[in-house]
Amino acid sequence: MTRPDLDLWNQRFAAEGYLFGEAPNRYLATRATALQPGHALCVADGEGRNGVWLAEHGWQVVSLDFSDVAQRKAADLAARRGVTLDLVQADVHDWDYPPQAFDLVADIFSQFSAPGDRARKWAGMARVLRPGGHLILQGYMPEQLRHGTGGPKDPTHLYTEDLLRGAFPGFDILHLEAAEAVLDEGPGHSGPSAVIGMVARRPA
Repeated sequence: MTRPDLDLWNQRFAAEGYLFGEAPNRYLATRATALQPGHALCVADGEGRNGVWLAEHGWQVVSLDFSDVAQRKAADLAARRGVTLDLVQADVHDWDYPPQAFDLVADIFSQFSAPGDRARKWAGMARVLRPGGHLILQGYMPEQLRHGTGGPKDPTHLYTEDLLRGAFPGFDILHLEAAEAVLDEGPGHSGPSAVIGMVARRPA
């Protein structure tokens, strides 16, 4: 199964500035605003933009990523913003996801997983949510390939409505939206984009 290349990502994160910017993902920020803060897990949180934003809004955040370079930048961003992240350096596919430990899981553009690895990751994410907990996910759709403004080039790594509807059995899907949007999230995600977002809740 295809796994992300740590050396490649470390090189990307080592560049000056923040690869995906310092502001949070807009879909995450919009959807999380309505939730009561608790314990949050940010999967593949990279340089910490999403974890830091959640911490600024009262969440206790575990920021999970396999890149030490990214996590150093996440720590710096958190310090500059006056918040704290619990930084965990681990592969998101192999991490021991603790059962029912979180009220929110954020999975934003972590589309480097081959289908088999992705299924294992998502099963772990489902396991860590407490009853009544929420999952907020956004990623690129296959239509993104014609834009070329970010994301994987392998179509098996991209998301469709049918894929997301079937990915978390037993969860209530509260919002599912496929859209064409203009992203402005650092040099990594910039320009016209085909994206899909989902909010799902583990039944209480």
